Amino acid sequence: MKKQIVYILFFISFVGYSQENPVSIQADTTFIRIGEQMQLKIAVNEKTNVVFPKLQLDSLGKVEVLEAMPTDTLKNSLEKHYLLTSFDSGVYIIPQQQVIVNSKRFLTDSLMLRVATVKVDTAKQKMFPIKAIQREPKVFDDYKHLFWWLIPVFIIIAIILYFVLKKKVKKEIPKVYVAPIQEALQRLKELDDKHLLEQNKIKIYYSELTDIVRTYIEKDIKIPALESTTNELIETINDFNASSDLGISKETIGQLKEVLQSADMVKFAKSSPIVEEIKEHRNLSERILQSLKPVKKGEEEPIKAAENEVE
Repeated sequence: MKKQIVYILFFISFVGYSQENPVSIQADTTFIRIGEQMQLKIAVNEKTNVVFPKLQLDSLGKVEVLEAMPTDTLKNSLEKHYLLTSFDSGVYIIPQQQVIVNSKRFLTDSLMLRVATVKVDTAKQKMFPIKAIQREPKVFDDYKHLFWWLIPVFIIIAIILYFVLKKKVKKEIPKVYVAPIQEALQRLKELDDKHLLEQNKIKIYYSELTDIVRTYIEKDIKIPALESTTNELIETINDFNASSDLGISKETIGQLKEVLQSADMVKFAKSSPIVEEIKEHRNLSERILQSLKPVKKGEEEPIKAAENEVE
């Protein structure tokens, strides 16, 4: 009867203790060799308000935590797994770990871990000579300090080059003056070489032809021709001819008017002159350029004097 009472009390105390401490600790092994791994598990018979510990390992720091794995949720409990190892042989005690459950602190049991060395059979193990000390490869950081010395060197070189090259400034090539009449005749030749008539580009041909004539008038006779209409230009030439004694003949002015008006008809009225007529306007433009050169009074007298001497 007394024995039964003792068993009942022991059972009640065991159950009560189990209920009071819902945490437990377990290792898959307590014996490893140097460098091997063991798995430690802390289980809690609760699923809410549980805080697992940051492992407190042996006091010597010989046991290391390789990885703390995510918490596993089971039916009525939680489990936390840790991966441990050690690189020093010996016997180590993993102390009790503190787990907080529903704001209450509970302690796990402590564990003993044995770490053994790995035996090496030197008779079978091939021996190698001791290698010489190898130098580490050079990286950018090894030369970084030289960079600050190079900056003033580059600046000095740049200053020297600046003053040296400044003394060797190339002389400007003098521009060769080309008389307006020569420039106009050269442009006429270039217009012929484009063969616009053979490509049936009549409008472009007349635009370039009249631009050559107008540019010459503006450069040599100093009459604004590029922005003037045909009637405005002819009227201005007549006014200048009368007031300044330009000496441009009425025949030349009439020929100029004919070429400009024909070009206006092609550009704005979509006129289509025949090839012979276009070529005639091109030749007429060249004669106009030759005749537009104004004759000044000072140039007329030597000519007349020479004619009298011939007579």
